Amino acid sequence: MVSQKSFYLEMPDTELVIKCQAGERLALEALVKRYQKIVFSMLYQLAPDWHDIADLSQEVFIRVYRHIGSLRNPKTFRAWLNQITINLFYDELRKRPRKVSTISLDRGVDDEDDTTREFPDLSQGPDELVLNQELATFIRQAMDQLPEQFRVVIVLRELQGLSYEEIAESLGCELGTVKSRIARARARLQIMLKSYVEKLPKKLSTKQNNKISGTFSSSLTL
Repeated sequence: MVSQKSFYLEMPDTELVIKCQAGERLALEALVKRYQKIVFSMLYQLAPDWHDIADLSQEVFIRVYRHIGSLRNPKTFRAWLNQITINLFYDELRKRPRKVSTISLDRGVDDEDDTTREFPDLSQGPDELVLNQELATFIRQAMDQLPEQFRVVIVLRELQGLSYEEIAESLGCELGTVKSRIARARARLQIMLKSYVEKLPKKLSTKQNNKISGTFSSSLTL
């Protein structure tokens, strides 16, 4: 016999939103369970040096609870949730000392702990493992130098896997604006990462070039 909670967990987002708007607590719990790791991951990718990401994730869902009644189209819930998460990030950014945050390029939605994995490959030798750690550090430093609006679109596109259309909907801006920001962010990263590769010996630079190309799924090719 299927439990009541399991019954809600199997519902599509649209039905859950409608039930939330009708005041059904289990529907809200199901949405939280479905998206809590995604929200945590997004906030962590945007600002991993913040130590209260778990609290901020809870605040996202408090805002969801308070305002879900105003969501006119339940089909847009995911974009609406992304928008709440990003708005909270900007709200917190304005409150805190201006320190550019860093980003882990290997943080997954299903990761259970706060450990970053940064290009793990146990089959590699010690020299290559050190080189990979160096590359991961340099990529984070490059991400540090991106303006927040560029970092947000890179996180949504490259790490969260959203389409251009989904990003535009989440940010409430034009599709052309999203494409422009992503292109400009990639161009900046490309220049910074190319300068890193050019400083390496030729054999190593080829390996690192290939790794950089594979790090961002959408053609950050040097």
